[in-house]
Amino acid sequence: MSKSDQMLSILWLLRSGRKLTAGELADKLEIHIRTVYRCIDSLCASGAPIIADSGPGGGYRILGRFAESPLLFDQEEQKALVHASTFAREAGYPHSESLERAIDKLKLYTNDEQLLRLELHDQGVSVIYPPLEERERSFLQQLEEAAAQGMTLEMVYDKGRSEPPVSRDFDPYGIVHWKGCWYTVGYCRLRQTIRSFRADRIVKLGPTEQRFDRPGGFSAKAHLLESLLPGSLDGETMVNVRIAGPEQALNELGRHWLFGHALISREPEEALFRIGQAALVSYVPYFLLPYGKALTILEPLSLVERLVRVSAEVAAHYAEMKGQFGKRLR
Repeated sequence: MSKSDQMLSILWLLRSGRKLTAGELADKLEIHIRTVYRCIDSLCASGAPIIADSGPGGGYRILGRFAESPLLFDQEEQKALVHASTFAREAGYPHSESLERAIDKLKLYTNDEQLLRLELHDQGVSVIYPPLEERERSFLQQLEEAAAQGMTLEMVYDKGRSEPPVSRDFDPYGIVHWKGCWYTVGYCRLRQTIRSFRADRIVKLGPTEQRFDRPGGFSAKAHLLESLLPGSLDGETMVNVRIAGPEQALNELGRHWLFGHALISREPEEALFRIGQAALVSYVPYFLLPYGKALTILEPLSLVERLVRVSAEVAAHYAEMKGQFGKRLR
């Protein structure tokens, strides 16, 4: 346990309001009594109002309203921390174990009422994500640390196309969680361009002696979205897409990552989006097909025409499939 952890633990124990001797603090934290004295001195020097009462029944205590502070976090802040740890753990956040230790400390030094409340909030939120392998979690830790330190990594990456894995030097600018998968975005020194890579396809990571400076204002999230569907949110040819339908259907459409980011204005039964022409032709029709007749395209006409062609192609595909079933049954 670091000195800062020891000091914070002593502060949390004393904030219960009851007196504790140096020996009791040392026993609870499993540290030497001299360490307790040094931590108390440091806390007092930093401004914590710790009072030492001598004689029988004496000990250390915190003065005044400081002792009433609930772990220096209010109830809503404690609840938010517990819920955040749940999301982080299930999403495969690379430092979830450290976050869990922080939550354990939060629970360890609460009173009974606070602990019960935290446990109830912890049980009230669940998150479903695909499980993350320990190797991928380790890679994410390395990538995040390298991004913060400006350290180039050697990365062996498998494209998943029956090609041998390729080694490259990579400057990680950040990691992004999107639709159940983790990505890293940065400068690929092999291709000499900024690229994104799926963390679950990384075969090996290792440090190098090279360093880098991340470009000012760079957004790994924005770059990933643009690389997945180029020109869909910001391009030379942008098109207004106006869609009408039941409020519930439009709400669901707005939760789609593309339409959610492309939303310009919204009324209860009508929404206006601005989407790149290329995405409008290639991707948008397939995103809209699952809504069937629930939605009405008010503009542009070209999207309606594209939906007609795509729908006909899908219908022909399943008609052919039906015919194959008939042949097998003869």
